[in-house]
Amino acid sequence: MSQSAEDRLDGPLVKLIIVMALASVTATLNATIVGVGLSPLAQNFDTTLTTAEWVITGYLLAVAATIPVTGWAVDHFGGKRVWLIGLVIYTLTAIGSALSWNIGSLIVFRILQGVAAGIIEPVMMTLTARAAGPARLGRVMGLLALPMTLGPVIGPILGGVIADNLHWSWLFLVNVPIVVTALVFSLKVVPADAPAAGDRATFDVLGTLLLSPGFAVLVYGLSQSAHQGFGSTTVIVSLLLGAALVAGFVVHALTTRRQPLIDVRLFASRGFTAAVIAMALTGAAVFSLYVLLPLYQQQVHGQSLMASGLLLAPFGVGTFLGMPLAGRLSDRIGANLLVPLGATLVVLGILGNALSDASTNQVLLGLYAVVAGLGLGCVGAPTLASLYRTVPLEKTSGATSTMLSLNQVGGSFGVALVALLIQRGIANGQSVRNAYSTTFWWELAITAVIVAVGLALPGRPKPVAAAAPTESPAQESTTTVLS
Repeated sequence: MSQSAEDRLDGPLVKLIIVMALASVTATLNATIVGVGLSPLAQNFDTTLTTAEWVITGYLLAVAATIPVTGWAVDHFGGKRVWLIGLVIYTLTAIGSALSWNIGSLIVFRILQGVAAGIIEPVMMTLTARAAGPARLGRVMGLLALPMTLGPVIGPILGGVIADNLHWSWLFLVNVPIVVTALVFSLKVVPADAPAAGDRATFDVLGTLLLSPGFAVLVYGLSQSAHQGFGSTTVIVSLLLGAALVAGFVVHALTTRRQPLIDVRLFASRGFTAAVIAMALTGAAVFSLYVLLPLYQQQVHGQSLMASGLLLAPFGVGTFLGMPLAGRLSDRIGANLLVPLGATLVVLGILGNALSDASTNQVLLGLYAVVAGLGLGCVGAPTLASLYRTVPLEKTSGATSTMLSLNQVGGSFGVALVALLIQRGIANGQSVRNAYSTTFWWELAITAVIVAVGLALPGRPKPVAAAAPTESPAQESTTTVLS
């Protein structure tokens, strides 16, 4: 079947996807590489592992605090300008991290790098969604997410090689050539767009003071719960404070006469709400599985760090295969069919692990991982595409910030839950195998909820009407690039 001009992925759009994905993959590589190298960093700077963990924690908190503001920055300054600024900051802070003279300076550089990462991913999603248009969103999101699936698979292996054979500074320098390449090509490939006019360009000071710290405190509380449990004073206070700040923002957003940092009225759309919830739960499932599967291989099957990283590859392969396929299919049959089907595949893959033990063949475990990864690939791209189909073009930046913020909170919750369940199970006298089995059952329950939520997502996208003669500056830029 031949594709119409409006359905075809033309040259400029493909180049945009490649450049955007090239930059975004560094964020996933960064997190996993540095995670493996924490112990060498603590030894080099003669500090405790708890202090060294702030190299990761500070980065994540900065990402959580920056994402809500990025939507406003895109509207105020223009997406291309913000994108280039994010890449420049990311490059400079990576070099600064490699040149750090003590643990304090390293943590500061990593916090600044987290700010850059909080810029890069939302802008990437916003600009590609605007350039793709409704008819091609599924395929574009599937292709855009492909390199991001490789980070958590390659990262631990690459981090282990660097930690064992190279100077610690290469944990941060390894990404610099990738980002610089993306920066150079972005100057030509990324379309210029005009800043928004009127209320959308007005900075919401009170909303920022409520929402950015709110998400950061929530992420901090969830990260600490992995070590201290949900009953500790630090965790309870952090979660309550974060929830209060976010609730305060919701009240502010509904009562202010100006454009809020994020338009919470978007949640009046059932499709948008379902997409955001599905992405939050997907974040919980993906991030926790990237932690759970290697730990299961190490503690139940006795595999080394390097081997457990390699045995995670089938999960990444499944996701890698599923995303472009699901992206193409979602443009034809809709997310409300694909997402429940994909989540069901994840349930089956997790079920296999929940019923396995130390004697289970690695080939069979690899098959379970491929099935789970394939299922997650069928969830992510269609859900992202359906989210952008539920909001007007001028709302895409705010919708992206909302989705990524809740996705990150979901991911932090998933990782914390996995760590807590394993620790509590072993502490309560369960065998290591049974503690992991119980954790897999909880994973299965989270994924089963995605099946139900997926049914509320939009169906097959409607054909795109011809563009009106008069367009906004941002739309004109996109039309020019795709013509």
